Amino acid sequence: MKKPAAEPYRDIDFSRAKRGSVIKMEPGKTKISIRLDNAVIEHFRSSVEKAGAGNYQSLINDALLAHIQQRNVLEAVRQVVREELSPARAKPHATRSRHAVAQVG
Repeated sequence: MKKPAAEPYRDIDFSRAKRGSVIKMEPGKTKISIRLDNAVIEHFRSSVEKAGAGNYQSLINDALLAHIQQRNVLEAVRQVVREELSPARAKPHATRSRHAVAQVG
């Protein structure tokens, strides 16, 4: 295979150039650098390979969003259970006080 020849020197005017990425990021997303275990990355990359298409980074993002949503649902369920059980807990105390008053009188 033949090596491509280097492009000849061109005088390029950068006076109107702007800093930043050429391709704009999707709104609502932030580019970060993160360290993940190799096993995590391999899991998501293999999932993309098995599917035949996709982006492993999007799969990681989706998994994190699902975790957040699951936590929110669990917290909501716990709150409802607490609210439903709180009147039930108050009733036995009220019943006991009525019994105590009835026995004394």
